[in-house]
Amino acid sequence: MEPLLSVRNLSVTFDIRRPGSWPWTPPRKLHAVSEVSFDIQPGECLGIVGESGSGKSTIARAIVGTLPSSGGNIFFEGHDLANMDTRERRVHRRDVQMIFQDPLAALNPRMTVGEIIAEPLITHEPGTSRKDVKKRVGELMERVGLLPNLINRYPHEFSGGQCQRIGIARALILKPKLLICDEPVSALDVSVQAQVINLLMELRRDMNLSMIFIAHDLSVVKHISDRTLVLYLGRVMETAESHKLTTLPEHPYSQALIASVPIPDPVLERARVRPILEGELPSPLAPPSGCVFRTRCPKAQASCAQARPMLEDIGGNHLVACPFHEAEHVLAVGE
Repeated sequence: MEPLLSVRNLSVTFDIRRPGSWPWTPPRKLHAVSEVSFDIQPGECLGIVGESGSGKSTIARAIVGTLPSSGGNIFFEGHDLANMDTRERRVHRRDVQMIFQDPLAALNPRMTVGEIIAEPLITHEPGTSRKDVKKRVGELMERVGLLPNLINRYPHEFSGGQCQRIGIARALILKPKLLICDEPVSALDVSVQAQVINLLMELRRDMNLSMIFIAHDLSVVKHISDRTLVLYLGRVMETAESHKLTTLPEHPYSQALIASVPIPDPVLERARVRPILEGELPSPLAPPSGCVFRTRCPKAQASCAQARPMLEDIGGNHLVACPFHEAEHVLAVGE
């Protein structure tokens, strides 16, 4: 089957100038994403996890087109985004929509809920009558769990969970093929998080949506995604089917991430052995040579500084970027 989205060796760098430097001084290169590759099939959900600063949101914005890529290719339905003309890019913007982390900040405070949800439809389908626009907005509000009689209210009159539902409705009004969720529940209460996650899963099933779900909480990613990709300092450390990766991770970084998720059982929580990461995340302005994780890795060898480890398929489409990988059972949430 032809993938809906195919990302090949994607790299994103930024030019950073030191404060007070001369205009002719060459800028420093910040390597936000380095040679990341993955595919997404129609109807599939890919989870992307990693610490803050690992490049998760940068990948999302490069796919949407709000950030230029520095290298590699992004193919959507076989079309290279870099070579699209104006008309093709307009279609691409319809088919790829995004949900943001802060639900209230993502909404225009001067627009009513009805205007916010209808804006993409009016932009891309200007010939739609006002009656049809209002009908489609009302139907979508009901679908995401909002009462249609709230259509003339403003964002500040809603809770965080309701604002995120408004953002979801806005993203779905054009019936996209790919929905990118950039930490959509991290700013919500735990009970509201579960409601929004269940809503996204229902919408994905009913609308046959493909999704990229970015999060810090691995228990959430395990619940919603089919496959999970682990990022560290802009590089892929491991990718596998979500249940396998969260129960038998191979890469030391994946093991540390999963072990950091608390278990809602005090006896098990006290008895578990956690791999502890020492030190801080290195600066992307000066990433370590060889394996970027070696400065914090408990299994690091002298050879790790010499060459960057390549992703190795160890079976079942399970890729690991570590020559000293070893499966380790991790007691995860829900076990």
